[in-house]
Amino acid sequence: MIVAQRKGIEEVKKMVEGKSRILIAGCGTCVAVCMAGGEREVSILASMLRIAVKLDSGRDIEVAEITMERQCDREFIEPFDKQMRGYEVVISTACGIGIQFLAEYLGDIPVVPGVNTKFLGSNEGGGTWFERCRACGECVLGETGGICPITICAKNLLNGPCGGTNKGKCEVDKDKDCAWTLIYRRLEKLGALDNIRKIFPPQNYHAQTHPSRMIHEAYQKEEKK
Repeated sequence: MIVAQRKGIEEVKKMVEGKSRILIAGCGTCVAVCMAGGEREVSILASMLRIAVKLDSGRDIEVAEITMERQCDREFIEPFDKQMRGYEVVISTACGIGIQFLAEYLGDIPVVPGVNTKFLGSNEGGGTWFERCRACGECVLGETGGICPITICAKNLLNGPCGGTNKGKCEVDKDKDCAWTLIYRRLEKLGALDNIRKIFPPQNYHAQTHPSRMIHEAYQKEEKK
């Protein structure tokens, strides 16, 4: 999932300074799960913004609230089209993808972020998320026992470990397990230690051309017809 973190009220307030009609648009997927931008967080931010502006300037502002299932998909945005028109600014609490997509959709209405997008990660327990993937475009997890060296290794080494590892710990952070020690132990459990001898070629940075676009093969065939 995409993990995000709410921006502070002072930063949000500065982005909408001087505006009187504000809409906060939440997203019901990833950012809702990590408690950063779902319906509940939209309601909290709206209340905080009204109070903050009132205390600072004595002004009463209109802060409306909506939450759509996803902001990265046009079909979930379109039902809210009329509700979003007429506001001076929209605060999106979706991830960076949703914010950009919504800004493109609305066109002449400014869209500003209510969250900071942090990383792709997994839930590790109550209120804790851990980065798992860099979306590098060249997945090697089948060779490394399901542990990503690009993400878990502080140096992003495809061929490790480095010379700084000490008793299974990373030289960058002594409280952090060395990624390649973890890979070794996982491969040992899987009976696949021969994989540790493989030499990966340098990363193909063409696989990370940005902004990337992918078209499903079924749709590619339709286009050729």
